[in-house]
Amino acid sequence: MKIKSLHHVCIQTECYEESKKFYTEILGFKTIKETPDFHGRDYNTWLKLDEIMIELQTAKVFTNLNKWSSLNEGPVHISFLVENVQKAYKEIKSKEYNNFKLKNGEEIYKIENGYLFKVKAPEGTEIEVRDKQEI
Repeated sequence: MKIKSLHHVCIQTECYEESKKFYTEILGFKTIKETPDFHGRDYNTWLKLDEIMIELQTAKVFTNLNKWSSLNEGPVHISFLVENVQKAYKEIKSKEYNNFKLKNGEEIYKIENGYLFKVKAPEGTEIEVRDKQEI
């Protein structure tokens, strides 16, 4: 098998409207398909930004989701590459979104070949924004 690319990331949320607003209004994704009453869920929605897709869905009816934790197994964060971390940070702040993760008391911090910051989505997903592709 030869994998060509990552197709999408699926994010479940109990705060659907807040999460949808975050991904569309704060990060710039576009809603390409919103399906109500989808297989026992209130919503299943596809969001897209260039070639990146997120499937945003509510929990199945009568199901409570566990809150996000960096101590869970599996994916811990989603990372997006930008041209300029400081500019991306200022853009998010200008939209009055302020749920950033601190490291050593700083919201933006230096890494080996650049800078990054982490912002938390309403449902708890940790979003890393960095300006260097090298690892």
